[in-house]
Order: sequence, then structure tokens, then C-alpha cells
Amino acid sequence: MSVLVDTSVWSLALRRTKPTSVGIVRQLTSLVEQGLVAMIGPIRQELLSGVRRASQFAKLRDHLRAFPDIRLDHLDHEEAATCFNRCRAKGVQGSNTDFLIAAVAVRYELEIFTTDRNFLDLARLLPIKLYRAEA
Repeated sequence: MSVLVDTSVWSLALRRTKPTSVGIVRQLTSLVEQGLVAMIGPIRQELLSGVRRASQFAKLRDHLRAFPDIRLDHLDHEEAATCFNRCRAKGVQGSNTDFLIAAVAVRYELEIFTTDRNFLDLARLLPIKLYRAEA
């Protein structure tokens, strides 16, 4: 099963000068080596946003180009809104990108690799599967 890697995990591996979570980075590296990583445009955009130096931006952009985006369509955005509404009715919040990640993960039967604890709440209400990183 492929894994949709959230911005939080990519950020630990790519946007820090020294990775702070070696185990998470090791798991990401293993998934990349196995060809199991999935990407969507909004995650790519989050990763590239706020990079100050043009040289860093280009390096990160070029690195991420190795991972083609899953093509999104209106059904994904509609399902993300449905997920948002379902969770909000139960008092659970998340970002629009979080709900889009959830919708895409369900549609394509992907696990979500994240360090964002909000996804634990989403997983109680949505049919998403969270990737369990090995210790």
C-alpha cells in the first residue's frame, strides 16, 4: 500500500538543517526507496511556501519533483468538504489541506504518514488509515 506523506514528515526530513526525528526520517527514506510515497499538490505547495532563499527553494523543488502528484478532481474537494462538515459537527477541527489529504487517502486507499496529532482525531471519525512508523 502506498503512503501519502504529510507536510509534517517531509518538513522534518527536508526543511531542517539537522533532522530532529531520526526514526521518522529513516522511515520516510525506507518508503522512498521502496517507491511507496504518494504526493499531492497542496502538500508540495506547503513545503515550498516560506522558503526564503531562491537556491534553497530550487533545491527543494527539484528534490520533490521526483514524486509526481496524484491528480485531484472535483470529487476530492467535495469529499474533503464532506469530511470537514462531518468532523466539525462532532467538534473536531482540521485544516482544509488535512481534509483534502483524508479524502485523497480514502479514494486511493493510501495510508497517511504524519506527525500531526490532529489526524488522530480525524481517524476517529473518518475511514482513514494512519501509517504506523516502526520504532
